[in-house]
Amino acid sequence: MKTIKIAGVPEHFNLPWHLTIENGDFEKEKIDLQWTEVPEGTGKMCQMLRDGETDIAVILTEGIVKDIIAGNPSKIVQIYVESPLIWGIHVAANSSYETIADLENKKVAISRLGSGSQLMAYVNAGNQGWKTDDLKFEIVNTIDGAVEALTNGTADYFMWERFMTKPLVDKRIFRRVANCPTPWPCFVIAVRDEILENDPEIIAKILKIINIKTSEFKIIPNIDKILASKYNQKVEDIQEWLSLTEWSKKPLTEKMLNNVQNQLFQLKIIDKKVTFDEIVKAD
Repeated sequence: MKTIKIAGVPEHFNLPWHLTIENGDFEKEKIDLQWTEVPEGTGKMCQMLRDGETDIAVILTEGIVKDIIAGNPSKIVQIYVESPLIWGIHVAANSSYETIADLENKKVAISRLGSGSQLMAYVNAGNQGWKTDDLKFEIVNTIDGAVEALTNGTADYFMWERFMTKPLVDKRIFRRVANCPTPWPCFVIAVRDEILENDPEIIAKILKIINIKTSEFKIIPNIDKILASKYNQKVEDIQEWLSLTEWSKKPLTEKMLNNVQNQLFQLKIIDKKVTFDEIVKAD
């Protein structure tokens, strides 16, 4: 039995992994796939890959591209979710801010430096024509930390996946002023170089198993109710999310990677662009 460590956020996108692990699909291939939930998100998972705390990460595209360019010894092996991530832009429910324009030069809560919540704050600022050099950040680690920061006023707004934050909007803890979709496929699967070198067959088996599960995921009986129960969501919100979400087993193409790198470079999130082979493990 080969032990492989994998990390991902505790969100509905990753239920296919839990179902395959619970079903023993990896064990049948003599793989002990050990899942770690990472509520802190992409910035934390980048650090885990660097430190060898995880072998695989199901991670935001822009975050891992940035970190590989910065020296993370990992590669993207395939796209996991093809559709964009829809980031909600949230303020405290009783906040005086009503529109995105009200948030210019205000402080944004982020889970940690290098996280998707920070990178997408730059993307949103670029979309709005704001000076990205003027962005101010408050590190809050988790959604609970963001609730605290927005409620007590140490930060003004917070960007996080729209459906995962919907219960906080429904409870009138947050108010969503707008959405900001990623201009690229949202989640990829990244693997440490050492594992790719030493255990390529194991990684190939893992990808084959998860790709079978994601291809049939939407037709699992009552999957909307299962997701709603597990992630404290309304069934109608989950049904909308399922209609918008497309999993993938495709590789990240050079064109897609160029799009990501060009935008990150333009926003000064990265200070150089690198070759396709430095970021992506092609077949």
